[in-house]
Amino acid sequence: MKNLFKMCLSMAIGVILTAPAFAYPDVTPTHWAFRQIQELTEQGVIVGYPNGTFMPDENVTRAEFASMAIKALGQEHTTVAQPVNFTDIDPTFWAYDAIQKSLYFDLISCPQEGDVFRPADTVTRAESISVAVNALTTEQISTLKAKEVLSKKFVDVNEVPEWFIVPAGKAQILDMLVTMPSASNRIDAERPATRAEVAAILFDMMEQAKLNPNAKLAEAMRKKVGEGYVIDNAVVQGSVGTIPAGTLVPVKLSNYASSQSSQSGEIFTAVAPENYVTPEKFILVRKGANLKGQMLDVRQGKWFIRNGVLVLDNSLLTTTNDQTVSFNGVCEISKNRNWFMKFVRFVFKGEQLEVSPEDTIYIKVLKPIKVDLTNGWIFE
Repeated sequence: MKNLFKMCLSMAIGVILTAPAFAYPDVTPTHWAFRQIQELTEQGVIVGYPNGTFMPDENVTRAEFASMAIKALGQEHTTVAQPVNFTDIDPTFWAYDAIQKSLYFDLISCPQEGDVFRPADTVTRAESISVAVNALTTEQISTLKAKEVLSKKFVDVNEVPEWFIVPAGKAQILDMLVTMPSASNRIDAERPATRAEVAAILFDMMEQAKLNPNAKLAEAMRKKVGEGYVIDNAVVQGSVGTIPAGTLVPVKLSNYASSQSSQSGEIFTAVAPENYVTPEKFILVRKGANLKGQMLDVRQGKWFIRNGVLVLDNSLLTTTNDQTVSFNGVCEISKNRNWFMKFVRFVFKGEQLEVSPEDTIYIKVLKPIKVDLTNGWIFE
């Protein structure tokens, strides 16, 4: 019985450990889009409903799809300098940024100023598939060629809107023209896309964009390089770079600080005087990033009593992307002394410490900092 109990317990643990990271009761492993829904859920591109279900047959709004597409391409942190004005959405709308980024990356056609976006309308299969194709660099084909390709499999080619013929043809050539098993011979271009279809379309787009992104996406997805202060122990995994704990990084204070005049608890600000880069020259933190913290320990140097103490505790970093994150680090100011001066200061106390804005000091990073090397975004 003991062995049987152990066997059952082992099997139960195995099931728990091998179970998927999500569990939608309405999306079983036999569902035709199970893998795509699983992958996109784990990556945070799509989410279920508050009751735990996914509702794969429900529809998706145009605003929701824009948000999902930008997340799928990893561009949610991109900044758009010149937004397009729509009459039915403004900057307070929840998906405003995602819609602007969709326009910037040429996922959707740029409308005339003052047009409507129709954020609450359901996204059609044609609209969603064309966005996926627009994210890629593809071979140019004619309308005639597109119809020829589509006619080999689909019975409703003549019902496809003219504007979608070429995108549909490209999608079919790339094996991206997603169809449900129950209607595999129909494009159903103007039918609202289901959540399951959207998941499958976005999954295909993600995979293809890794190989052949369009020009703007290729630039955004490229790891940025430059000269600067090399962090020798920085770790690069894919598009993510990590500044390990214990790393020393250079900063310059914005104001004068001294063991004789500064006060414990006093706020200080500083700036990165140059880029922080990996050995491969990928930029981790750009020159000009702002740091902020407080004087952790300040004690005046007094003759025959003690040497001055000046310890800075950094807590925040504001990047050139205007992202403010925790950046825990500490710097204990000291002077470079030869053996003789070390002996003198050991015997005759009273050393005074000071840092001017022209001086470079080094902050010791206390927690690892992970950075998206394509856009400088710091993961918290």
